[in-house]
Amino acid sequence: MYDLQKPNMWKRIAAALLDSFLLIIVASAVVILLLAVFDINGHSEGFQSRCDEFEQIYGTDFDMSGDDYAALDEAGKKAYDDAADALSADEQANYYFSMIMNLTLLSVTLGFFVAYLVTEFILPLILKNGQTLGKKAFGIGVMREDGVRISAVQLFARTVLGKFTIETMVPVFILIMLYFDLMGIVGIAVLLGIAILQLVLLIVNKTRTPIHDLLAHTVTVDLQSQMIFDTPEELLEYKQSKHAEKVERSE
Repeated sequence: MYDLQKPNMWKRIAAALLDSFLLIIVASAVVILLLAVFDINGHSEGFQSRCDEFEQIYGTDFDMSGDDYAALDEAGKKAYDDAADALSADEQANYYFSMIMNLTLLSVTLGFFVAYLVTEFILPLILKNGQTLGKKAFGIGVMREDGVRISAVQLFARTVLGKFTIETMVPVFILIMLYFDLMGIVGIAVLLGIAILQLVLLIVNKTRTPIHDLLAHTVTVDLQSQMIFDTPEELLEYKQSKHAEKVERSE
């Protein structure tokens, strides 16, 4: 690598915040649309109706907190436990719950996928040099580690494999599992591991390369001072000319 011009951290943070804001807007719009198409409210109402039915049969309340449950007498606890067991064994309730969880995960996945394709792949192809709207606003670009312009394949890998899959959907999937009480300490450990890895890469690595850049073999640079070459041959010619100038000066 030659003469790498890294942008300062504040410019990177500002660009990332702007890009994150735009990403969330696009993702939220897609998710809301998909949830309406998949009729998530209908499944939620169906599941709630099954809960209400078992609450009436057993004379209990599924919405009580842990402290409320602990304050119940033995008869109250037995009624709650029996109602919960009956609800868990109910095929219709399990169907509604499964549909709610699966459709929520599918909608969030497709929402973020579309948002990343638009903001982190299509727009950078149009704006060139891997620039998102945030990077464009603050004069930041993305190039290959050797100083050559980033290719569409690398940009796709950086966006889909790095940002979408590892940095976004793995944590989102874990959070959804935690919300539905389907994952415990392992999920929390994975979330912390990803966060710590990102922090270590940004602080310890001299090129300050996060996971998505590490996978795509790319680096973020300050376009106001960074030279980016269209091809490896152009980079080689530049190096040869600089070497020739150095030899001439030394002679």
